[in-house]
Amino acid sequence: MAKTKAFDENTERYDTWFERHASLYRSEVAAVRDLLPARGKGLEVGVGTGRFAGPLGITCGVEPSAAMRETARARGIDAVHGVGEHLPYPDSYFDFVLMVTTICFLDDVGAALAEAFRVTRPGGCMVIGFVDRESDIGRTYLEHKHENPFYADAEFFSTDEVSRYLEDAGFSDPVFRQTVFEGPGGAEEVETPREGHGLGSFVVVRALRP
Repeated sequence: MAKTKAFDENTERYDTWFERHASLYRSEVAAVRDLLPARGKGLEVGVGTGRFAGPLGITCGVEPSAAMRETARARGIDAVHGVGEHLPYPDSYFDFVLMVTTICFLDDVGAALAEAFRVTRPGGCMVIGFVDRESDIGRTYLEHKHENPFYADAEFFSTDEVSRYLEDAGFSDPVFRQTVFEGPGGAEEVETPREGHGLGSFVVVRALRP
C-alpha cells in the first residue's frame, strides 16, 4: 500500500522545502538533467508536486497522493493516480522513465523497476535520483528518520543496491552523476554535477533498456 498519509497532510510543507533549500534543489535538478534524454516522451514515477518534472520538461506523472497530484496538475503536468508497482500505461509507451527520491518509498522496488522496464521502449532508459544511504546526508536521514513525517517509513539504499535492482529488472550500462557535496547543510551555491558516485550525497543513475 502506498505511503501517502504524510504527503497528503503535509503537501505545502513538502513543496516549500524546495524554496527554502533552493541551491540544493537546483543542484539536484542539474544532476538529473545531466543524464536525462534531451528529447522524447518521458514519465516521472512519484511525480509529487512536480518540482522535478516541471523544470525538466516532463509532462506525464504518476502519483498516489491526491493532494500532491493536484499541485502537480496546477504546474501543467498530467499527473494520474497510480503507484510504481502498477503503472497505468501500455508496453513500450515512453522513451524514458524518471524516479527522483521515490525509490525509498516503494513497497516493492523490484516490481516497480520491472514495470518501468515494461513501459519503456527498447533503446530507452531509466533514470533514478536518490539519496545514497552511505553518504553524509543519507546517514543523517537514517539517524533522524523518525523525526520526519516523510522519511519515517522510508528505506534508503546504497548506490550498489540501486545498481543491482536495475540490473535485475533488465536495465544495463549504468552511468552516474553526483552532487550535494557539502553535507546535510548543503552549499549556498548551485553545485556542478560530477561523474561517478561516492562523494556526493545525491546520486543519479541512468541505465539503458536494451
